[in-house]
Amino acid sequence: MFTETNPTNTRRIHAISVSELNRQARTLLERSFLTIQVEGEISNFVRPSSGHWYFTLKDDKAQVRCAMFKNRNQLIKPAPKQGDKVVVRAKVSLYEGRGDYQLICDFMESSGSGSLQAAFEELKLKLQAEGLFDSKHKKPIPAHPSHIGIITSKTGAAVHDILTVLKRRFPGLPITIYPTSVQGDEAPAQICKAIILAEVHQTCDVLILGRGGGSLEDLWAFNTEDVARTVFDCDIPIISAVGHEVDVVITDFIADTRAPTPSAAAEMLSPDQHQLKQRLALLEQRLIRHIEQKLKTATLNIQHSKTRLRHPGQKLNEQAQRLDHLEAKLLNGINAKIINAKHQQQQLLSRVKALSPTKLLPLKEEQIHSLQQRLTQSIHTLLQQKSFKLGSLSSQLNTVSPLATLERGYAIVKDEHGTVIQDASTTQKGDVIESQLYKGRLRCRVDEVITE
Repeated sequence: MFTETNPTNTRRIHAISVSELNRQARTLLERSFLTIQVEGEISNFVRPSSGHWYFTLKDDKAQVRCAMFKNRNQLIKPAPKQGDKVVVRAKVSLYEGRGDYQLICDFMESSGSGSLQAAFEELKLKLQAEGLFDSKHKKPIPAHPSHIGIITSKTGAAVHDILTVLKRRFPGLPITIYPTSVQGDEAPAQICKAIILAEVHQTCDVLILGRGGGSLEDLWAFNTEDVARTVFDCDIPIISAVGHEVDVVITDFIADTRAPTPSAAAEMLSPDQHQLKQRLALLEQRLIRHIEQKLKTATLNIQHSKTRLRHPGQKLNEQAQRLDHLEAKLLNGINAKIINAKHQQQQLLSRVKALSPTKLLPLKEEQIHSLQQRLTQSIHTLLQQKSFKLGSLSSQLNTVSPLATLERGYAIVKDEHGTVIQDASTTQKGDVIESQLYKGRLRCRVDEVITE
């Protein structure tokens, strides 16, 4: 270890370790750069057993080391190869063990896919704004299709995967293959033609539109507007099964449903023959148990009914006995009715005899004679009482009668209007007055009025 002595400055310089230096440099790089996108050519590509990718990204003037860990690179299909031009999304970092400056990548695509991705997003937004993605336009996928149409390449892995699944799950399901290119400039027109041809045939009740995985360029036929609108206008339900599960194309949004892979689409449409056989066996067992239970119940009901069933002769004897009992009861009732009627008849005859006119007439004649005598006596007594009362009233009336006063020489004087004159001052000389005497009237004229 070497040290330098400086007699004029005795203060010691503080030194840091290499690992501390690299740590601080890494921190500085990661804080200074946010997520960036870098374009370059892949070289020195290494894929160890850990599954991580290590490579160099270079251009004609410089290069930088890169790492892409397994949890991120497993989404990149297909894997890149030496010499591929790519665009990576990464964070700037530093590998402290070697002091190497590097990029930690979390996404990668072909460098030619940038414009394609922009075109993809532009078409997606356009069709979405027109409502072509709305669920109200989605047609239901038949649960048990009678005929399946497959639109894909006749030599690709997708058709092989679909046929393998259908053969394993339900080999008797009819299939029609509409071969078409799935990649290249001619692919969109051929895909549209195949869809229209399936509609013309009207034999399939569902279509699988699919192909294997690939880059954005490889799948571009399924991102064209012509194919999207043809899928939308198709009257037959369509399943979009393009690429792997991580691949997304425009037909996935337009189709009536999406399958992650072509094989998944085949499984979605085909019933599992083994499950069907198991279900049929289960239903058969349930049916047998149900029939056995029904037979057992019917047997018990027959046995129960048999114990309740009696011989017809026994039932006839019981009915005959019941008939005899009812007959005796009826005769007793009739006899009782007759006796009661006779008793009522005797009572009515007695009442009629008691009310006979021959017995009542003498009694009524005697009552009439007695009433006549009583009436005569009452009338005679009443006449005497009335005569006596009339004489008394006549005497009283005669006492207060004006005629008695007139008989004693008095007179009642009235004016010419018939009003009794009680005061001489109410008359005048020359007035005509009338005097009522006991016998007769006098009409007089007043010669003098004396008011004393």
